[in-house]
Amino acid sequence: MDAVVAVTHPLDPLSLDEIASAVAILKDTQTLAPTFRFPITRLEEPTKADLAAHRLGDRLPRLAFILAMDISNGETFEGIVDLTAGTVSSYIRLPLDELPYGQPPVMLCEFETVEGTVKSDPRWIAAVKKRGITDEDIPFIQIDPFSSGYFGREFEKGKRIVRAVSYWREDIRDNGYAHPIEGVVAVVDLITNRVVDLVDDEKIIPVPRKKRNYGRETFPEPRPDLAPLHIVQPQGPSFTVDGWKVEWQNWSFRVGFTPREGLVLHELGIRDQGRLRPVVFRASVTEMVVPYADPTANHYWKSAFDAGEYGLGRLANCLELGCDCLGHIHYFDVPAADDFGQPFMMKNAICMHEEDYGILWKHYEFRNGVFEVRRSRRLVISFFATVGNYDYGFYWYLYQDGTIQLEAKLTGIIQTAAVATGETYPWGGMVDDNLGGPTHQHFFNARLHMDVDGGDNTVTEHEFVPRPWGEDNPYGNVFDTRTRVLKRELDSPALANGETGRYWKVSNTNTKNSVGKAPGYKIVVMPSPVMLAQPDSTVARRGGFAKKHIWVTAFDAREKYASGDYPNVHAGGDGLPGYVQQNREIENADVVLWHSFGHTHVCKPEDFPIMPVEYAGFTLKPNGFFASNIAMDLPPEGNSQSVDNRLQRSLDDTGNGSCCHM
Repeated sequence: MDAVVAVTHPLDPLSLDEIASAVAILKDTQTLAPTFRFPITRLEEPTKADLAAHRLGDRLPRLAFILAMDISNGETFEGIVDLTAGTVSSYIRLPLDELPYGQPPVMLCEFETVEGTVKSDPRWIAAVKKRGITDEDIPFIQIDPFSSGYFGREFEKGKRIVRAVSYWREDIRDNGYAHPIEGVVAVVDLITNRVVDLVDDEKIIPVPRKKRNYGRETFPEPRPDLAPLHIVQPQGPSFTVDGWKVEWQNWSFRVGFTPREGLVLHELGIRDQGRLRPVVFRASVTEMVVPYADPTANHYWKSAFDAGEYGLGRLANCLELGCDCLGHIHYFDVPAADDFGQPFMMKNAICMHEEDYGILWKHYEFRNGVFEVRRSRRLVISFFATVGNYDYGFYWYLYQDGTIQLEAKLTGIIQTAAVATGETYPWGGMVDDNLGGPTHQHFFNARLHMDVDGGDNTVTEHEFVPRPWGEDNPYGNVFDTRTRVLKRELDSPALANGETGRYWKVSNTNTKNSVGKAPGYKIVVMPSPVMLAQPDSTVARRGGFAKKHIWVTAFDAREKYASGDYPNVHAGGDGLPGYVQQNREIENADVVLWHSFGHTHVCKPEDFPIMPVEYAGFTLKPNGFFASNIAMDLPPEGNSQSVDNRLQRSLDDTGNGSCCHM
């Protein structure tokens, strides 16, 4: 395992010692009761301006942000601890009991209490027994606490609640999602630990009993014809790591991690003719929402904001439990805090390795026999988070030609609905006997604090339009590029358009490139849906960021997340739709580019019992940023030299080419 490193830079995540110290300082100075819990503990990051001052010699205080909640009454406070001074800089009570409400993310320690609360409620016991559940079944029933959404009901207003659905299991290792108990939903108040509302639908649908397990014991005879595939780098990787700083193929960046977002890339820049040129100051996925299209009791309220209501970083997989990557891997262990504020190490939370990516450029000139080809290699920085039934991978790719890409990988187990024998499921697709999968959407939002060439930036929107017939288009073949400068924030919310090839470019108009234009990067939007829920529905009000593909805001350190700070049980209206209403100037300014992207999932039998990976994402490509193709200097034979057979046999024997080789 990679060694834990000391803090060497203001953007380094809090260390274990710093987490322990910050929580201790807050507890002592505020005399916190034993009933306090800590849903979020993270570095309060310095801004771009702070870092500029630091480079000139200013010393920055080391700050920790701590969200502190008293589980006896729900009171919640935001605290900033100055670790340098050993003091609390601020400690503010949040008015979460006032419209539009909002709650801190649900904690794992709260999840653990919900099962007992639900199973001890006599109304729930009576409801499941109507559906054929016996007293002997109840200990094995799986209870899934689920963020509740918001619909203006009294038990929701200012309350800390989850809704809980149930699944029958005959054995603890059974896949409960094959056996949903339809029509029964318990609403649990996490402060009082009681069921405050119970839905018991009049229509009784039998529980599907067909097993659809996925553990390896279910498939005792795997395919016999799959030969080993080794990814071997006998001379080691091409990247270097110094603490949280990484350099690879002219790229330079710092790795960060937060409880809400998970993986963060800081100060991403690329070396060009001996000069490090900034591109993105900070890049992360700040939110995702998964709205369902089934109006029935078990599903209409499902719209999990997996970052804001749970925390993608808090739910990151520790890859020591099983490798998700191939090749020569560098793992980053991430210091974290549990719900009680106790520090612990998330082992192997971030995986970094190189991948071959086919042809980068090639040409065969038949006239003179000059044949040149170079293979592409990319650096992969990734992590996986498991949020209940779904598993999400977030993969940042850096390419040798200056391209940046984010790819979200969606897998895991779909939500399911019980269907009575002889009936069809109208709200999605049938996946097995008596089992439907509700149609739903997944939306992610990436926040890109741009820094193209280290100055104020301007965003422009471009699309291609046909030129009318005329003297300047006598053959009808001419088309033009229409350009629009985004001057203020309300100019920015926009949809992609494949028909016109609409794209957006972030440029530094304060400097010139080799052809006299502003250097820039353009965002290439992949085919992506937008949220289809009605505009005044509660999920659309809460997840309004997913109604547009592109948003641009003037940087404000308080505006960190696409859905706002506390989307859990929030009435809506926060986040990007609210930010842009300020209509601040964004031309030649310190701008943040936000991109919403996702996937609409109509379930099918192939998605069960575990769904093969679906992909969503986007690309940032240099556009006038370089004077030429910067990958021309790649060695012609670098990727084609074969490994000596004896070395290969040695690697096979020792396991040094396996996926977990450090």
